[in-house]
Amino acid sequence: MPTWECFFPPPCLSQSSPSDFPLCILVTVLYFARSAELVGLRSESVSVPQRITSLQLWEEIVKIHPRLAVIRDQVVFAVRQEYVLLGDQLLVLQTGDEVAIIPPISGG
Repeated sequence: MPTWECFFPPPCLSQSSPSDFPLCILVTVLYFARSAELVGLRSESVSVPQRITSLQLWEEIVKIHPRLAVIRDQVVFAVRQEYVLLGDQLLVLQTGDEVAIIPPISGG
């Protein structure tokens, strides 16, 4: 698994090749139900690479909040209000995109 080293703002292109560092952007991560309890927040801004798979994005969020790992197999993940399977699907994110972490909700 690659380790991302994000630069925000991105480095000047005259000083380095664009392929040297991933372009990173700020996304808003929204936490619901158990994920909010585990993290202790309802939302936060997170710097992530602009081009990232859905699984890598989840792993970046879990690096910040390791307690989320316990809900990995139960969570519904949404990007820009559309459900996304955790896997190799490439996401091209934009600054301000919303990423929602939605664990199962019980009740009736």
